[in-house]
Amino acid sequence: MQLLSYTWAYFVQVAGLAIAFIAAAVFIYLALRHLKWRWMRVMLVIIFLSISVAFYVPNGLPRAIEYPLALNTYGPAEGPVLPLGSIFSIFTHFDDLERVSDIARDPNDVPPPITRSESAVVEVELTAKEVIAEMAPGVFVNYWTFDGQIPGPMLRAREGDTVKLTLHNDPTSLHHHNIDLHAVTGPGGGAVSTMVAPGESRTVSFKALHPGLYVYHCATPNVANHMTHGMYGLILVEPEEGLPSVDHEYYVMQGEFYTEGGIGRKGLQLFDAQAMLDGIPTYVVFNGRVEGVNGKMGAVTGETARIYVGNGGVNLISSFHMIGEVFDKVFPEAALSSAPHEDVQTTIVPAGGATIVELDFQVPGNYMLVDHALARMEKGAWGMMTVTGEENKEIYDGEIVPGHGH
Repeated sequence: MQLLSYTWAYFVQVAGLAIAFIAAAVFIYLALRHLKWRWMRVMLVIIFLSISVAFYVPNGLPRAIEYPLALNTYGPAEGPVLPLGSIFSIFTHFDDLERVSDIARDPNDVPPPITRSESAVVEVELTAKEVIAEMAPGVFVNYWTFDGQIPGPMLRAREGDTVKLTLHNDPTSLHHHNIDLHAVTGPGGGAVSTMVAPGESRTVSFKALHPGLYVYHCATPNVANHMTHGMYGLILVEPEEGLPSVDHEYYVMQGEFYTEGGIGRKGLQLFDAQAMLDGIPTYVVFNGRVEGVNGKMGAVTGETARIYVGNGGVNLISSFHMIGEVFDKVFPEAALSSAPHEDVQTTIVPAGGATIVELDFQVPGNYMLVDHALARMEKGAWGMMTVTGEENKEIYDGEIVPGHGH
């Protein structure tokens, strides 16, 4: 019953439009009964149905599904459409997929700073798991995740460490998965050694040679398809000397989701392959869903913060900005071995890339995180940080009117 309620809109779209075309064809046939030749009526109806089918296949059928007029793409592997078998598997195994109450990873979920001064072996275990969760109220998505939330867990190592990573694929998953870590020096970033079918596990080890903040993601073909279902995260490789201490560290990743039927459509959303190829996401969000970081980020005046920011892609460049603040330091493209930029208003986070920003808080209030390509706010690309503490009228003096500005 739950599956029917989730997919009713698709039934209306797919079946309803087909019924409408057939009814129209019958009406045309009956309306043309005055024609002398029956073959002419039949021919006109056939022409109408042919035009209807030509319109219906690319516009009426969900564009995630493979059909005879499938998308032609020229990547190194299979295209982004989901085979009919995958759609069938989702419906037949729908009850086996875990329902996650909140898909958004808490931005405070950051591993503690590394205090040791020598290299070590860092053991990591991740589980690829496909789940059902809300993108927005009443809007459900079949997410593909690392460890059941988006982004996957933030990983932390030190320059010179050996990372031993084991990837499990949950038995309830319907697809193969693997992991490509941009911090890896080696074929496929580890992806060629970690392909796992549902229920399987594989282990890869690599030496963390370069300090910085790096994206990791599933690289199973079609790579973009897996990433835009939510399979991405960040790994921080601290420099040997470590990072300066701050009062707060936060973990935020922007992602794009491409769904059938447009923004706000209720029920279970199917993936829209054509929209992904066109680079027109239905939702652009922080940490996996609309308002994914809201109510979870806070500080007190006088405190400092470091935000680890990633972009899970797969098309857009993020223009990361905090309204009402200036970043004291920005490490462009998260290059920790280079001197940071100072006093930066907005910083670029490329698709599949990251940045690190540092700031201090001097005035209490609500501070909005955005992708400053601001039309994306309407698709979900915003979050809120709340700063409490005493006012500092020397720095800011003005009446704050609720509901105005930010």
